[in-house]
Amino acid sequence: MPHPFSRTGLILSLGLLLGSFALAQAPSWPSKPVKFINSFPPGGPSDILARAVGDVLQKQFGQPFVVDNKPGAAGNVGADQVAKAPPDGNTLLWGIDTTHTINPHIYKVMPFKEADLKPLVVISSSGLLLGVHPGTGIKTVKDFMKAARDRSLNFSSGGNGSPGHLWVNMANISAATRLVHIPYRGNSPAVMAVVAGEVEGGTLATPGMLPQVKGGKINALAVTSQKRSRLAPEVPTVAEVGFKDLESEVLYVVMAPGNTPEPLMQTMAKAITDALARPELQNRLNELDMAYEGLSGNAATQRLKRLSDQYGRVIRATGMKVD
Repeated sequence: MPHPFSRTGLILSLGLLLGSFALAQAPSWPSKPVKFINSFPPGGPSDILARAVGDVLQKQFGQPFVVDNKPGAAGNVGADQVAKAPPDGNTLLWGIDTTHTINPHIYKVMPFKEADLKPLVVISSSGLLLGVHPGTGIKTVKDFMKAARDRSLNFSSGGNGSPGHLWVNMANISAATRLVHIPYRGNSPAVMAVVAGEVEGGTLATPGMLPQVKGGKINALAVTSQKRSRLAPEVPTVAEVGFKDLESEVLYVVMAPGNTPEPLMQTMAKAITDALARPELQNRLNELDMAYEGLSGNAATQRLKRLSDQYGRVIRATGMKVD
């Protein structure tokens, strides 16, 4: 008859063995400095967020987290650099969804395949703010629609293929406006173009617009998000003023090289989402008018796919292209 301890002991031993194996398999990250490639110019929301998260991770792990801005081609320049980087977790892409949701629909040739980049974390989402120069005399969306249907209005964006560029096309097809897209090198220059009167208006990232709105240099007409902005609750949504078809959002995303091992992906995703759960980073998201999402794995992939499908329909209907 077997000793009564033998079966229990065997089970406990197996449990300890499996636990030790799991610990042994869990990759150590970071083991050396990590580079965040931000695919847009310094000073924008994705750049600010990357630096804030990098500071928290650097204090936690004792390794440098360096932000390297590589703007160009609607994010493709920086994204391509990460797509071709070693899959060791030391080079990650920080940017917005456009490299996966807009660019594949508007560029005849992409420098990388979709599979060359793997979504690590969908950090947050935010809308845009529709604003115009006070000299236009436009103070409401109703005023804007009348003016934009009667004559051409120049509208700035953060560049070809940017969310603001897409929004101009959405408005022209669904609201019969006559907006002319004027691309700039990033959100900040696009905002300043509105302030200077180089263009009549723009639909741009809310945090960059609000200081100018509060200073009386831009008239805020609406936000493109489903809910009102926490930073400007007095500004209506486009849906509230009768233009739900003009809703638009931006996803702030971290990506890794496509063949990064799944255990490493899980380790990095947990480290980043744990950092984002800290009060100081939640406050930072609020300051940037971002709604926290914290999606990883398949949930992140599907979130991007749904937005890509939505934008693809708009782009095909408008014929929007950049080359």
